[in-house]
Amino acid sequence: MNDPFKARDIINTAKGKVVIYRLSRLEELGIANTSRLPYSIKSLLESLLRGVDGKLITEEDVMTCASWAPGKTTVREIPFIPSRVLMQDFTGVPAIVDLAAMRSAVQRLGRDPARINPVIPVDLVIDHSVQVDYYGTSYARTLNEKKEFERNHERYELLRWADTAFDNFRVIPPGRGIVHQINLEYLSTVVQVKKVNNELVAYPDTLVGTDSHTTMINGMGVLGWGVGGIEAEAVMLGQPYYMPVPDVVGFRLYGELKEGVTATDLVLTITQILRKHNVVGKFVEFCGQGLSRLSLPDRATISNMAPEYGATVGFFPIDDITLQYLQGTGRKKEHVDLVRAYAIEQGLFLTENSPEPLFSETIELDMGTVEPSLAGPKRPQDRIPLDEMESSFHKFMDESLLKGLDLKVDHDYDRWLGEGGSCSVPQRSSRGSKSEFLEKYELKVPVENGSIVIAAITSCTNTSNPSVMIAAGLLAKKAVERGLKVKPYVKTSLAPGSQVVSEYLRDAGLMPYLEALGFHLVGFGCTTCIGNSGPIHEKVAQAVKENDLIVASVLSGNRNFEGRINSLVKANYLVSPPLVVAYAISGKVDIDLKKEPVGYDPNGRPVYLKDIWPEKAEIQQVIKNTISSRLFENQYSDIFRGTQLWEDLIVPTGEFFEWNKISTYIQEPPFFKDFPVKPSEKNDLRNLRVLAYLGDSITTDHISPAGEFSQDSLAGNYLISHGVAPEDFNSYGSRRGNHEVMMRGTFANINLRNKIVPEKEGGWTRYFLDGEIMTIYDAAMLYKKNSIPLIIIAGKEYGTGSSRDWAAKGTYLLGVRAVIAESFERIHRSNLVGMGVLPLQFKKGENGDTLGIRGDEIFDIIGINRLKPGGELRVIAKSETGKEKTFDVIARLDAPVEMEFYRSGGILHTFIRNILSDK
Repeated sequence: MNDPFKARDIINTAKGKVVIYRLSRLEELGIANTSRLPYSIKSLLESLLRGVDGKLITEEDVMTCASWAPGKTTVREIPFIPSRVLMQDFTGVPAIVDLAAMRSAVQRLGRDPARINPVIPVDLVIDHSVQVDYYGTSYARTLNEKKEFERNHERYELLRWADTAFDNFRVIPPGRGIVHQINLEYLSTVVQVKKVNNELVAYPDTLVGTDSHTTMINGMGVLGWGVGGIEAEAVMLGQPYYMPVPDVVGFRLYGELKEGVTATDLVLTITQILRKHNVVGKFVEFCGQGLSRLSLPDRATISNMAPEYGATVGFFPIDDITLQYLQGTGRKKEHVDLVRAYAIEQGLFLTENSPEPLFSETIELDMGTVEPSLAGPKRPQDRIPLDEMESSFHKFMDESLLKGLDLKVDHDYDRWLGEGGSCSVPQRSSRGSKSEFLEKYELKVPVENGSIVIAAITSCTNTSNPSVMIAAGLLAKKAVERGLKVKPYVKTSLAPGSQVVSEYLRDAGLMPYLEALGFHLVGFGCTTCIGNSGPIHEKVAQAVKENDLIVASVLSGNRNFEGRINSLVKANYLVSPPLVVAYAISGKVDIDLKKEPVGYDPNGRPVYLKDIWPEKAEIQQVIKNTISSRLFENQYSDIFRGTQLWEDLIVPTGEFFEWNKISTYIQEPPFFKDFPVKPSEKNDLRNLRVLAYLGDSITTDHISPAGEFSQDSLAGNYLISHGVAPEDFNSYGSRRGNHEVMMRGTFANINLRNKIVPEKEGGWTRYFLDGEIMTIYDAAMLYKKNSIPLIIIAGKEYGTGSSRDWAAKGTYLLGVRAVIAESFERIHRSNLVGMGVLPLQFKKGENGDTLGIRGDEIFDIIGINRLKPGGELRVIAKSETGKEKTFDVIARLDAPVEMEFYRSGGILHTFIRNILSDK
C-alpha cells in the first residue's frame, strides 16, 4: 500500500512487533487535531489512512475525513472498506443466491466466474429461522430445531455449499446463538492483526453487517453498522461503502441507575430522547463519567438499539471495561494486551484523564432519573413509564379498538335495531343511539382486551446481558416460592442469544424456576423479535378473531412494529426480561404494577412487584459466582460444529450452484438473466402510475414482511399451487431465496394502509386502467404487461426498521421505478439506489397532501439525463381531467458513485460490468 503521509510505524506488543498506521502523524503534519476527534471518527480515519492506494482510497479522502470538525459539512463522500462483513441467514441467503446467480451470469458472458468471490472475510450466523412452534415443555427446543431443519434444509444446503465454494466465507450452524451476541462474545477482536508481506499489521476491527443491529458491537469500541444485503455484497466483492463524513452527537451520561432500574429501561429512555432529537444518518458517541457505571453488556444493550433511535452507530470507546470483558469472555491474554497497547498508541483508549472529544452537539442524561419503562404498542421509541402503562393501553384501546370493531359493531347494531331484519332510519332512532348500544355490547371470551398472549425472553438486545437475564431468573424464583403461576393463555418462551446464557442460568440454579413458569428453552436464535413467535393457542386465536380483541405481547426485544410479532397481536411492548416474567404472571398489560398486585398466592394474599424484584447486590453476587471465562471458552471451542441434523445435510459441490427449478426456497433471480453488457441510457420517467400512496413511518415490515403468512395470501396460493402444505409455508424471511414468493409478499403486510383504497387494510390498490380494486401484486403485473412504469408516494421515515434488501428488490420487481417520500431511512434509501430505483424527496414543507395529490394522477419525472448528486427534478402530475400539478423534488442520489449505480441499474450490475470491461 502507499503511505503518502508517512504514517507507517512499528510498535512492540505481546505478539511481537506489529505495523500500525499512526493517526498522530496527521496532527504532526498540521492536517488534523486527531487528539480531539470523536473516537468513532478516528476508527473511520484509520481505515482510510491505512488503505490509501490512489484508486479506491485517495489522499483527498484521508484529508476529507481528517478535517472533520463540529458544524463542518462536506459534500465529498468517503470510501469505507471495513475489516469484515457479518451476516445472518435471512439476509445472507438472498446475498448468496445473488452471488451464485452472478457466477452463472459471468459464465454465460464468457468471463471467469471465480472473480465472483468474497475478498473480505465474511461470517454468516444462522439464527433467524428457528420458530416457536413448541413451548412450555422440556422437549420444546428439540422439536423446534427438528422442525427448523424440515422447513429449511434447502436453504441450509445452499449455505453449506457456499461454505466450501467461496473463499473467505464461514458459516456458524443453527442452534449456536444470535449473530450479534456471538459477534460480541466471540467473533470480534476489537483490534485485528493480519500478515501482510511477512509483517504483522494491526488495525481496528471494523465491519458492516446485513442486520440493522450490527451496531451492538459498538458497545465494545468496534465501529460497525447495518447495511443492505445489496451493499454488503458489493463490499464482500472489494468495493468500498461510500458515505458522507457524519455529524457526531455526543451523549453525555452521568449519575447511576437506581435500584430496580435496568439497562433495558435506560436504552428505552435513550431511544425516546434520540429519536425525538433526530439523529438519522448521524453517529452517536457516548461519553461522560457515567460510562464507568455501565458494564460492557449494558453498553452493548444501548448500542444494539441504534436503529431504533435512528443513528448509524451508538459508539462507546475502548477502555478498561472493554479489556475486562475481552478477558472475561475467554479471549487470550496476549491479545488483550495487544488491544491495550494498540489503542493507547492510536489515541483510541479512553481513560479518566482523556480529553472529551469535540462533538457536533451534545445531549446529557442523568441516569439517576431513569424509571422502569416499557415501549409500545407499535414503535420502540414510544416509551411508557411503568406506572402509566394501564392508562396508556386504555388510551390506545380507545383510539383503535372501537375503530377496529366499527364494522362488527355496525353489523350487530343493525341486528339489535331490526331484530335480525333490515330497518329504516326512524327505527334506529327509536331504539337508541350507538353509544347506548355500546354500553350493552360485551365481549364474553376467555381472554379480554389487554390480555397478554405472548411473553418472550428473546432477542440480542437483552439476552446478551447477564444482569437482566439473572434478574429474570431470580424474579421467577421468588415468584414460584410465593406460589405464583403464569396465566394459561400466555405463550411463554426463552430464546437466549448464546448457549452461554442457558449454562449460567443452570449453574445458578435458576432454570428450574423459569421452567416452572413456562419459560422453557425453545432454541437459540432470533425468534419472537423477528416475527418467528409461532402460532398462539388455537382457542385464544379463535377468541381474538371472533371478538376483534386487542391482545398484547411483552418481549425483551427491539422491534414491535405493527403486524411483526404475530398477526393477531395488535399491541406489542418491549420490556426487560424480568418484566417479561412479571407481566406473564399478571396476564395483562392494563395494570399498574407499581400499585396493583402481580398476582395472588394460593392463600389469596396479594404479591406485588416489589416483593419479588431482585436487588442489584443479589444479581451481582450470582454473576460473580457463576460466570467465568472458562464458560465462554467451553461454549465457543467448537462454534463451527453443528448438530447431527446439520452434519447429515446433503451438501452440493462444485464452483456453480445447481439451480433446482422445482425448489420453492431457492430460485435463480431474474436480476442477471438476459444481462445487457451496456446499460440503457437513463432518460426521463414518463407515464408512471401510483401503485401505493402511503403515510408516515412505513417500515420495511410493511414493504416486505418477514413473518408468517396465510394460505389465503398470494404467497400462500403460490406455494399451494406448487404442492406445499400450509403447515410447511415457513415465513417470508425464510423464503427470501425465491423471488416468486417475495414479489407476492411485497407490500402485502396485512396492516398496510394505501390511501388509494382507504376503505381497505392490507396489500390492496386500485388498477387505474379499469378502476378495479385488487392486490398490489396483481395490479403491478397488469401494469407490467401493459408496459406502464410505477411510482410509490409516501410520507416521513419511509423504510424504517430492519435492513431488508427485499424491500428494495421486491419494489423493483413489481415495476416501481421511483419513490417520492418526505424522508427516507438510511439503509432503505441506499438499497433502492442499489436496485436502480430512484429515491426522491419532497422539498421541505411539502408532501402529497399539501400538494393535493390524490393518487390517480399520471406522473412524469423530468431532468434525469442532466441530474447531478443531490440535484432537483421536476415532477408533473396530470389528473384524469387534464389538470396538471407541477412541483420539484430532491433526487436522493447523494454521491457520484450512486449516480453511477443508478445509471447502471444497480450496484451488482455495475460490478458485473466492471468485470466484463477488464481486459
